[in-house]
Amino acid sequence: MSENYKYPESIPHNRRSSLQADCESCFGLCCAALPFAASADFAMDKDAGQPCQNLQGDFRCGVHNSLRELGFRGCTVYDCFGAGQKVSRVTFGGKDWLHAPGSAQQMFEVFPIMRQLHELLWYLLEALTFQPARPIHGELRLALNETERLTQLDSDLILKLEIAAHRAEVNALLLRASELVRTEALRKPKALPGNRKTHGRGADLIGAKLRGADLRCANLRGAYLIAADLRGANLRGADLIGADFRDANLRGADLTDSIFLTQAQINAAKGDAGTKLPPLLSRPTHWSSLVNKSC
Repeated sequence: MSENYKYPESIPHNRRSSLQADCESCFGLCCAALPFAASADFAMDKDAGQPCQNLQGDFRCGVHNSLRELGFRGCTVYDCFGAGQKVSRVTFGGKDWLHAPGSAQQMFEVFPIMRQLHELLWYLLEALTFQPARPIHGELRLALNETERLTQLDSDLILKLEIAAHRAEVNALLLRASELVRTEALRKPKALPGNRKTHGRGADLIGAKLRGADLRCANLRGAYLIAADLRGANLRGADLIGADFRDANLRGADLTDSIFLTQAQINAAKGDAGTKLPPLLSRPTHWSSLVNKSC
């Protein structure tokens, strides 16, 4: 990929930082609003709107440092894209559901919608860093500003949003941006040799043996990569929006400038110090515990 592939200086830093979870400014919404079922990711069942038994009165998790050991791996994977603090501090003006129980149900219903809006903001901001997508930057900015406007609505109006329709409109733009980026790269035959692996959107690659695979610029949107062996794979320029990386082995893989990769996807995977990540994503702390385990 070209060194001029992205130009992140075009995106204000404060817009990116507002899409990162700030649990200290949130009323524990992911721990109360969302449901989960007993599984490999959660140690028990919990209904939507029912506060987790580990949530304390100050909205902190009582077992935060032992979540994986206690069977709550799913909690360490989840990312709200900053929706928690937006709902807590902006939409409801700092009025928490514990001391104002009359607001609880509406706050819990607004939170997942806000999370979707913030996720779209993350993708739109990233799309605006793609130089090959400059022909549609104007449309991307309009979609970004409209999505930001929707996040500022009051709770009653947020609940009335046709969020599925809005997601579909934004996704069409994101797909166009992705195609512009990948098409430009595909025009360079020397950069992308003939042995490059190609997989379609939503591909079933559960447990696939893709060690060392050349997946540059592949369309892996919505692909099922659960427990796939991607050790040493080259995923630069691959569109990974919605790809399921649960337990995928990314040790030594190169995702440096993959498209639409999120922290939650990385958190769900297995990696090591040799895994190359986009600059805006962090290496999960639990990866260090995997270093001495069998690959």
